[in-house]
Amino acid sequence: MTHQDNDKHVTVVRNATDLQRLKLEKLMKNPEKPAFIPDRPKDKRFSDPAEFVRNVMGSSAGAGSGEFHVYRHIRRREYARQEFLQNCKEKEDLDEEYHIRLENNRRAVEEKASKNRAKRQRKKERQKVKRQKKNVHEKTESSSSESSEEEEPKVPDEGNKIKTPTTMCHKEADRTL
Repeated sequence: MTHQDNDKHVTVVRNATDLQRLKLEKLMKNPEKPAFIPDRPKDKRFSDPAEFVRNVMGSSAGAGSGEFHVYRHIRRREYARQEFLQNCKEKEDLDEEYHIRLENNRRAVEEKASKNRAKRQRKKERQKVKRQKKNVHEKTESSSSESSEEEEPKVPDEGNKIKTPTTMCHKEADRTL
């Protein structure tokens, strides 16, 4: 026996997994070599059906024996054409339905997102107003403690009454911010 005979060993393919493994091993022996990837098989039906059929004939009595085969071929072609047109229509209907469903889903997601966005914005504004109330309250407390230390407390006029966020409505508070 030579060295080449030892290298060649027979592998038995028992199932699809073994066959796949052998194909992968063959591909991986030389990774630099490009692998052949076949194109998608074409539809064997009519790709462009004729709009009208010429030489229309029926299987009427009196036709010769050879005419029946011609009629049968024309009939088979017409049935294939009708089937192709029907399949095209079904495909278009499914595509249209799919796009409508996509649009409805997108619209529903956008509505939900805008609703949540508005909710977050309202919460943010409420927190901002709350912080401002707290800041104003702290300022008034600090100023009142300073004024109590002084001899005469200052009382604002009625015409120049100071508006605090607690005394003004929310719309007025938003305008002042």
